[in-house]
Amino acid sequence: MKNPEPTPRIRPSIQAAAILALSSASLASVVAQSGSPRTDELPDPLKVASGNEPFAKYRAVGSQQYICLPKGEGFGWVLFGPQATLFDRQGNQVLTHFLSSHSPEAQTPGPTWQSSRDTSAVWGTPIASSTDSHYVAAGAIPWLLLQAVSAQAGPKGGDSLKQTTYIQRINTAGGSAPQSGCTQSANVGSKTLVPYTADYVFYHPARSGK
Repeated sequence: MKNPEPTPRIRPSIQAAAILALSSASLASVVAQSGSPRTDELPDPLKVASGNEPFAKYRAVGSQQYICLPKGEGFGWVLFGPQATLFDRQGNQVLTHFLSSHSPEAQTPGPTWQSSRDTSAVWGTPIASSTDSHYVAAGAIPWLLLQAVSAQAGPKGGDSLKQTTYIQRINTAGGSAPQSGCTQSANVGSKTLVPYTADYVFYHPARSGK
């Protein structure tokens, strides 16, 4: 009997249920909202340091995943990871977004983006967030600024994400933890997937001469 093949460290997948829940028309609508990267309409904490420039902006459609756990003296929903697909303006799948460890030494998994085209990947850690109602819609998950902590080329040398320095999560809708369903010990271990959409803006070092 052959030994089973080892499980790859990165296993991107698509949150099919969340995507199929959208009609073709509504999917086209959210994808169309992704245009050229803009950084002028952001809360101050989410602005990226000088020396970096945006190189891509994609629309994400997926879910925020929660598990019911003991929390303080009661119980509460705890986020255990995103699962989303990112699209360009033409509606083409370009990235998958999920949770994974960037190295065997990493003690906790982190937000991960992997290219659907060249399988390069980048891992980020949140360094700032905003729930400012002037920007963030009611009931939406916060906007975030993440700093890249690791990146790797694809197995064939693909490097579209290799130089990423920062990632912004903006224009969020949905994704917040439920207000019910996690109130007693019988609920512990229950999981729920909450649909969300967002724009992700990717930065790399500014090109010389700019």
